[in-house]
Amino acid sequence: MSDMMEIQTPLFEGQLICLAPIDHDKDPEIESQWTHDSEFMRMLSTEPMRPLSPAQVKKKYEAIEKDLEESKNLFYFTIRLRADDHLLGFARLYWVEWTNGAGMLKLGIGSRTDRGHGYGSEALRLMLRYAFTELNLHRLSATIPEYNPVALHVFAKAGFVEEVRRRQAINRDGRRWDLIHVGILREEWLARLA
Repeated sequence: MSDMMEIQTPLFEGQLICLAPIDHDKDPEIESQWTHDSEFMRMLSTEPMRPLSPAQVKKKYEAIEKDLEESKNLFYFTIRLRADDHLLGFARLYWVEWTNGAGMLKLGIGSRTDRGHGYGSEALRLMLRYAFTELNLHRLSATIPEYNPVALHVFAKAGFVEEVRRRQAINRDGRRWDLIHVGILREEWLARLA
């Protein structure tokens, strides 16, 4: 791929989705609905879940934007359908360690009806390109609960490999689950593009 082609390739747009900023007027209502879906919330985090009101989501967005400006190690995007700007989910690059060229990645597609259409895979491809070409990072990592086989598959398909398995690190529904740390290096990502 020539340098000119890379420069001309849209950074925040895929075929189906785009990465965009938060819409403070419309997004809180939609994301509040996602927080009422315990299945979705449990796939994202090992923390105890609780539903949030639109006002609480708006406060969360304000905290995210404050952190974006102050910390310089967080990049937060909404995932939107290109066709109609419909909010699908979020993509977050966080804990960026500039001296090591490393960062963590988290993605979520909120509504059950929006899952399984390739939006998450396309968002992951865009985030990898952003992290490795725009931010010039060397490696990305993600933590995924063992009980989220869909996310494990999406990340593996993108080239992530299992690096650490924290055995029985999560206690959910009376059972212990592993927490899997996956990672990809810039050169591994580049090799997959060739």
